Amino acid sequence: MKTSASTLTKLTLGLAIAGSIAACSQNKTADKPAAATTATPDKETIVYVNSDSLLNKYEYFKDLSKRLEDKGKASQTDLQNRGQAFQRQVAEYQKNQATMSADQRQATEQQLQRKQQELQGYSQNAGAEFQNEQAAENAKLYDKIQDFVKGYAKEKGYKLVLTYSKANPTVLYGDPSLDVTVDVAKRLNEAYAKEKK
Repeated sequence: MKTSASTLTKLTLGLAIAGSIAACSQNKTADKPAAATTATPDKETIVYVNSDSLLNKYEYFKDLSKRLEDKGKASQTDLQNRGQAFQRQVAEYQKNQATMSADQRQATEQQLQRKQQELQGYSQNAGAEFQNEQAAENAKLYDKIQDFVKGYAKEKGYKLVLTYSKANPTVLYGDPSLDVTVDVAKRLNEAYAKEKK
């Protein structure tokens, strides 16, 4: 469950950073003359963030992953307990069915059938609820990183912030001097530490 949550979150983060690229790279040529948009040769205007490294270093993501993992384990334990309780009821029925009247057997079988359907419904609802929560949390993560990258790019004068990830390789190579992952992770963690207080 952790692996699928982690992969989904990494893909979401990749898309988040890619989305922020479009927002950060909007060019206001109508307001400025063409010469004003030319990059200065001594300052890089395109940088990238390694989203795999960023996620491994971002405390908010670590906390989020832990919360989702704990919730998934608790849900799985709850489902196992309910399933075991149902199996005990089935075993008890099977043990006593020879001594039951036909009406009692029929009533018990109907009751067990309803309980099995309820258990299946509960399992489906719990899975859907977990997926919805995971999607909502990934959306928050996306927004948090996108908002930060927009401000970061503006502050640093970057025109384009790309993302690099082995899972979603939009950048095949980037000069290490253009990698701002460490600084982005550091500053995201500083902002998150302030939020937690």
